[in-house]
Amino acid sequence: MRMPNVLSAALLAVWSATAAQSAEPVRIRMSWVAPVTNWGSIVMEKKELAQHLGKSYTLEPVHFPGTPPMITAIANNELEVATLAYSTLAIAVENAGMDDLRVIADEFRDGVEGHYSQEYMVLANGPVKKVEDLKGKVVMSNAAGSAIDVAMRAMLRKHGLEDKRDYTVLESPFPTMRAMLSEKKVDMIPAVVPFAYDPELRKIARTLFVQRDAIGVTDMIVFTARKPFIDKNRAAMVDYFEDMLRITRWFIDPKNHREAMEIAGRLTKQPPERYDWLFTNRDAYHDPNMLPDLVALQKNVDMTRDLGFVRSSLDVNKHADLSMVEEAAKRLK
Repeated sequence: MRMPNVLSAALLAVWSATAAQSAEPVRIRMSWVAPVTNWGSIVMEKKELAQHLGKSYTLEPVHFPGTPPMITAIANNELEVATLAYSTLAIAVENAGMDDLRVIADEFRDGVEGHYSQEYMVLANGPVKKVEDLKGKVVMSNAAGSAIDVAMRAMLRKHGLEDKRDYTVLESPFPTMRAMLSEKKVDMIPAVVPFAYDPELRKIARTLFVQRDAIGVTDMIVFTARKPFIDKNRAAMVDYFEDMLRITRWFIDPKNHREAMEIAGRLTKQPPERYDWLFTNRDAYHDPNMLPDLVALQKNVDMTRDLGFVRSSLDVNKHADLSMVEEAAKRLK
């Protein structure tokens, strides 16, 4: 008498499993700015380690000139994962009104003891010998409100200099900066890696200060996504982070250093030897579990407020959801 119900349940289970298998993979568009140093620029080079890629999700790296334009993109649903700087995280939540934005993982940190810190460079034979000498000068930024921009302004403020009153900021993409400095169109540039290790730049420039001098440890770039997307696609996001962790750990493993250099050289069409610093202590710090330093991040976003980029304070802990990357890490133990 109960056979029809049992049969119906069995058929329903088969149908549900088939439907799940035939569902379209979740589309994840992931942003990046600097080649090699941002995961989005390099992750697909080891896609054979991404066991869930093409099954539960697809991945599309998208290039941006800086993190501020990512705010518009993720607000308009043109990005699923935005790798935002501490400064643009605060701007996105407080100024753009994206209260549903969540910090979901870490990309890299600046100023960690024993690791690289972002350099700000001037001409070696130029007139700028100390920070105060930048008064009346032109300094370069990739974008107003970016992480390097905010750190630069913080350092100049420490030395009594304010934007517009004491110096001028000119915006330009990272690849153009060496030429702008050498042609004396600007007096200081932020030399982010990999551009900081350009031998031609090193011939003409010297480091005036590093970011650690300005603001200490910085949780420089964090992965972010909006809560409705997370809630709808949590299972796929855990798969995505499982693959990301597997790839991250491969790249930072010293035994893979030579191959990582070769990948970087191929991507940038440069000799691999130029990337001997990559994923070493001459590089920024990459957490093997992709977990952010929320204490440092809170200090960083508070500084963004103090410099006038956002109107009010932001509680980082209320805008963090690390459950997906933590669950992914448990799978790999």
